Amino acid sequence: MRFSQYLLPTLRETPAEAEVVSHKLMLRAGLIRKAAAGIYTFLPLGYRVVKKIIRIVEEEMDRAGGQEVLMPIVQPAQIWQESGRWDVYGEEMFRLKDRHGRDFCLGPTHEEMITTVVKNEVRSYRDLPLLIYQIQNKYRDEIRPRFGVMRAREFIMKDLYSFDIDEEGMNRSYQLMYDAYTRVFRRCGLKFRAVEADTGAIGGDVSHEFVVLAETGEAVILYCEKCGYAANVEKAEAGLPVPEDAAPGEPEKVSTPGYTTIPEVAAFLSVPPEKLIKTLFYTVNDELVAVLLRGDDEVNEVKLGNHFNAPYYLAGPEDVKERLGLTVGYVGPVGLPSGVKLRILADRRVERMVNAVCGANEEGYHLLNVNPGRDFTVDTYLDLRLARAGDACRHCGETLVETRGIEVGHIFKLGTKYSSALQATFLDERGEEKPMVMGCYGIGVTRIVAAAIEQNFDEDGIKWPLPLAPFQVLVLPVTQEQMAEAEKIYEELTAAGVETLLDDREERAGVKFKDADLIGIPLRITVGPKGLATGEVEVKNRMTGEQWRWPLAEVVAKVREYLEEEGSSFK
Repeated sequence: MRFSQYLLPTLRETPAEAEVVSHKLMLRAGLIRKAAAGIYTFLPLGYRVVKKIIRIVEEEMDRAGGQEVLMPIVQPAQIWQESGRWDVYGEEMFRLKDRHGRDFCLGPTHEEMITTVVKNEVRSYRDLPLLIYQIQNKYRDEIRPRFGVMRAREFIMKDLYSFDIDEEGMNRSYQLMYDAYTRVFRRCGLKFRAVEADTGAIGGDVSHEFVVLAETGEAVILYCEKCGYAANVEKAEAGLPVPEDAAPGEPEKVSTPGYTTIPEVAAFLSVPPEKLIKTLFYTVNDELVAVLLRGDDEVNEVKLGNHFNAPYYLAGPEDVKERLGLTVGYVGPVGLPSGVKLRILADRRVERMVNAVCGANEEGYHLLNVNPGRDFTVDTYLDLRLARAGDACRHCGETLVETRGIEVGHIFKLGTKYSSALQATFLDERGEEKPMVMGCYGIGVTRIVAAAIEQNFDEDGIKWPLPLAPFQVLVLPVTQEQMAEAEKIYEELTAAGVETLLDDREERAGVKFKDADLIGIPLRITVGPKGLATGEVEVKNRMTGEQWRWPLAEVVAKVREYLEEEGSSFK
């Protein structure tokens, strides 16, 4: 391809709308242009990257036994109503009516659609297992679309669904996809981790996220370098501390006038925050629930929501005063009002506290030497805290480390959530009707483009991993005087199956070099007057910065040799 004939509108300045590196560089390098908030056109250079990713994904899904289909974007409300998600999915769903007043949506995901297709076509256990996938656009009306294609309202996604006769089969399909995803991201040339994750709105009991490691990523990951345990911060669980070896003291009420926060009380009483018990109140289905944590911990809203499995909200000071007659800041689990129906949950670390400090349920006072079990009872102990770097690994006891990343894939064990709701059943070998056991597996194709940039860039522009690069080689003549030799190299490389871009513009050399660094083609061959005088060209590796001088007569062979060593392919 010739630069002069290519729609590649690079920008010198960064558009004001762009916040993160990938958004800035995708706009500046001419990969995308904005159509509306969270909706983008992929220009030729960007779409070449998208197609590279799609090809890798398709090859690995097919290798795993997947069968590709194409399902409609416009989905009838009926199937969503049958699954129970039409009313609960939320405002992210684009909803519309046809001319007859019937309800439809633009597919944010396709669990209902694929389950309906399979239930109408599959009747016997002999037809299972099935792995069905598609690659197409998805639509989610994000409340705040941002970060370019990383949080967009329209995006390209690969979603695969597995259908098995039992849980054992689902587990095999899940492992098959776990391995296939690992191959996909390795082939994309990305550094990534598979981490335990919350299942969220999709549902199911088990899920893993595949996260591209990048300091600019939104996802916070905790992992253990010793045993390999890894989870996103919403899901991560830490090991429990060893109980303090101290004899329980007698409760003692002390005056703490005007001190209501954990840091204030800890400083006033000269005790560390972890010795305090934090008491929060939530309202769930009009029921008041007390949640206890150590003073140095924060509640994990995802874990709490999963336990409640119902809408809930944090009760404010007015609610607590009205319903319990207590002042927030001096509330504790000892001696709570008995006339109010109140459920008490506590994080597991609270159970191991000895001689703790908590509110005395009297304004201006706290209690010392409070001990769980003796001084107050808890209905349920469970993991409710937000794990953090420095915690002990729950598997081996080593210290957890924090890193950041970008979620690019997510796999779920769904079980029978959708098959039961939509009556997707099969007849087993005894002729008994049973629900299919499902899994679902998503890859954000367009998000991978952004994630790859977030992981591979410098102050000058993008540094594409070779498997995703829109072109493998850029041929750059310094002046028009070297154009004939550059044209010859370009033609020979193209004939040899190497994806090559020739910068044949009548531009200053500085402009060409700036654009070369910005768009990030892996190999740049510079054809200059000094090199030609000695029969050489200068070759630069954009990713590593390495430079070589190759004989003009050998440049095509050496390029092919380099690409073969890097595992690249030729068209």
